[in-house]
Amino acid sequence: MSNENLSYRQIFKATSIFGGVQFINILISVIRSKCIAILLGPLGMGIAGLLNSTITLLSSIANFGIGVSSIKDIAVANEHQNNARLLQVISIVNKLVWLTGIFGMILTLVLSPLLSKLTFNNYDYTWSFIFLSITLFLGQLTLGKDAVLQGTRQIKWLAYANISSSIVSLLVTLPLYFLYGINGIVPAMIILSCTTLAVTQLFYKKLNLSLPPVSFKKSWEEGLPMLKLGFFLSLSGIIATGCTYAVRIFITRIGGLDDVGFYNAGFGIVNSYVGIIFTAMATDYYPRLSGVINEKLKYIETVNQQGNVALLILGPIVTIFVVFANLAITMLYSKDFLPINTMIQYAMIGIFFKAASWLMGFIVLAKGSTQLFFWCELIANIYMTFLNCIGFYYGGLEGLGVSFLVGYILYAAQMFFISKKIYNFYFDISFLKLFVVQISISIIALLIMKVVDNDYISYTLGSIMVIITGIYSIYHINNIISLKSLISKFTRK
Repeated sequence: MSNENLSYRQIFKATSIFGGVQFINILISVIRSKCIAILLGPLGMGIAGLLNSTITLLSSIANFGIGVSSIKDIAVANEHQNNARLLQVISIVNKLVWLTGIFGMILTLVLSPLLSKLTFNNYDYTWSFIFLSITLFLGQLTLGKDAVLQGTRQIKWLAYANISSSIVSLLVTLPLYFLYGINGIVPAMIILSCTTLAVTQLFYKKLNLSLPPVSFKKSWEEGLPMLKLGFFLSLSGIIATGCTYAVRIFITRIGGLDDVGFYNAGFGIVNSYVGIIFTAMATDYYPRLSGVINEKLKYIETVNQQGNVALLILGPIVTIFVVFANLAITMLYSKDFLPINTMIQYAMIGIFFKAASWLMGFIVLAKGSTQLFFWCELIANIYMTFLNCIGFYYGGLEGLGVSFLVGYILYAAQMFFISKKIYNFYFDISFLKLFVVQISISIIALLIMKVVDNDYISYTLGSIMVIITGIYSIYHINNIISLKSLISKFTRK
C-alpha cells in the first residue's frame, strides 16, 4: 500500500473515531440536559446555565489557549522523533497549565462577588463562584494532558478518555441532582471537573513519560511563544462570541425573541450537528499538519488530502440536509421551527466554503503566525457580523442563510489570498474537482427544492441527487483507501 493510501486511511480512521466521540458526547449532553430539566426544573436549568457560561468565559480568558497552542510544539517534536525535545516541551506545558490554572482560580476567587452581582444581580452566589474557582484549575490541568495525547497523536487513548470521562461524569453527577436538587449544581460541577481530570490522567499515564525537571523560569521563557499564540486564539474566540452576541441583539431589536430562537436553532444544526465533522477532523489534522508545516510539499499534500476527505464526507451530508431540511428540523426540534428551513438550506451550501477556509486557517496556526491569524479572524468577524445584520434586515431568516453563504465565500477567498501570497499554498486538481462536483450537486438539489412545487416530484429528484453524491463519494473513498479490503479485513476478525 502506498504512503498516500496509508495517509488517507489515517485521516478516515481519526475522523470516524472522533466523529463517534462527538456523537456520543452530544448524546450524553442531551441526556444530562433532559435530566437537569426534569430534576431541577426551569429555575435549576437557568442557574446551571449561567454558572456554566460564566465559568466557561473565565476559563477562555485565563487559560491563554494553551490547550490548542501547545499542540503545535508537541506535534513537531513528535513528528521528528526528537524524544528529548518532546519530553522538554511536555514538561514546559505541564508547568504552564499549572501557572495558568492557578491564575484562573485566583481570578475567579477575587472576582466572585462581582461575578455573582453581574450574573444574578445579587451576591447570593458569591460562595458558589468561590467553590467553582477550583474547576478552572482542574480544567486547565485536563487541557494540558489532552494536548499531550493529541499532539502525540494517541487517537484511541484520547477518544477513550473523552468518552469515559463523559459517561463517568454523567453517572456521578445525576445522583447529586436527584438527592439535592438545585443545591447539587455546584458540587456536581466540581465533581465533573475532578472525574474528567482523573480519567484523562489514567490514559496520560499510559505514555510512561520520564519528564526532565524544568524550572518555572525556563518554562516561562520557552513557553512564551505558546502563550502568545494561545492569547491571540483566546482573544479571537472572545471577539467571535461578542460578534455573535451583537447579531442576536440586532435580531431582537429588528425582529423579536422568536427570531433569535429561530437563529439559534438553525445555526445549532449547521454548527453543531454538521460541525462535529470539523471538530472530529481537527483533532488529528492540526497536529499532523503542525508536524510537517516546515516542509512545503508535505504540508500542501497534507492540506489537500484532508480537504479531499472533508469534501467526500460533507458532500452527502450537506445534500441530505438541503433536501430533507424540513424532516431534520421536525425531528431535532418541532414543526414550530419550520420557518428556518430555507435559512438552513442556503447555509448548508456555505459549508463547502467553510471547509476550504477551515483547511487554510490551520496553515496560519501551524505556522505560528499569531498576529496574522488574529487579524484574519477579526476582519472576517467584522464583515460576517455586518452581512448577518444586512441579511436579516432585508431578508429575514432566509437572509441569514444567504449571509452565511456569502460570508464564507469571502472568508475562503481571503484565506486563499493570504495562504497563496505568504505561504505559496495551492489546492491541487483533485481537490478542486471534488469541490466543483460536490457543490454543484448540492446547488442542483437546492434548485430542485425551490423551483419544483410538487412535493412528491421534488423529494424524488432530491433523493436522486443524494444517491448520486453518495455513490460519487463512496467510489472515490474506495479508490483511495480500498473499502473492499477494509471490509474483508473486518469480517476476518
